[in-house]
Amino acid sequence: MTVYPAIDLMAGSAVRLRQGDPTRQVVVAQDPVGLARRWEAEGAGWLHLVDLDGAFSGHPCHLDLVGRICGAVGIPVQVGGGLRSLADLDAVLAAGTARAILGTAALQAGLLAEALARFGDRIVAALDARNGMVVTEGWQYASRASVVETARRLAAAGVRRFVYTDVASDGMLAGPNVRGLAAVVAASRVPVVLSGGIATLDHLRRAEAAGADGAIVGRALYDGRFTLAEAVAAASGAG
Repeated sequence: MTVYPAIDLMAGSAVRLRQGDPTRQVVVAQDPVGLARRWEAEGAGWLHLVDLDGAFSGHPCHLDLVGRICGAVGIPVQVGGGLRSLADLDAVLAAGTARAILGTAALQAGLLAEALARFGDRIVAALDARNGMVVTEGWQYASRASVVETARRLAAAGVRRFVYTDVASDGMLAGPNVRGLAAVVAASRVPVVLSGGIATLDHLRRAEAAGADGAIVGRALYDGRFTLAEAVAAASGAG
């Protein structure tokens, strides 16, 4: 299982939010490029970037910063937040990212089909859920779509990787929603990366046991609950 250190971008800094609420933010680094280099030096195999300003505004806001981060590290980077058109995807992938994460836009069948046809497995679909239902627009709006049925439908449409986030767990350090994760894995039958709730090394092990292909870790690393090296070892079964 791959561990993805999370770098959430807002107003040019790296921040962390609780439950996706922009009013509950803490700046963790004013130099996101230096932070990316730090995670690479500590053993990260991938980085997970989220353009939070983009997620809330509906269009990418940090393409230059994303490009500088991608150029500063030698490991692949996946990026989400505000990517809602083919032009957005072109721009973020041209900036050097290995994967682009479609959230709200993944629910638009026409756009998704075009994106998959053009970019293939470089497209990842975000499944953001609250109480088992999909939420959109930077987690601000609840839909009437079940996350499990949405996973099944998008996988049938050609999506080959998901990032699953239980919004209630995000940034709360209360443990991941492994039941929800397992249901998405079973429904989609493609690799699923878990985001939200990781606070201990045992949480990482539980996520892997539930079928996670990867786990995104943010607040637990920034709070020093464990090191990235310890997380990578736990995810590989060595710790």
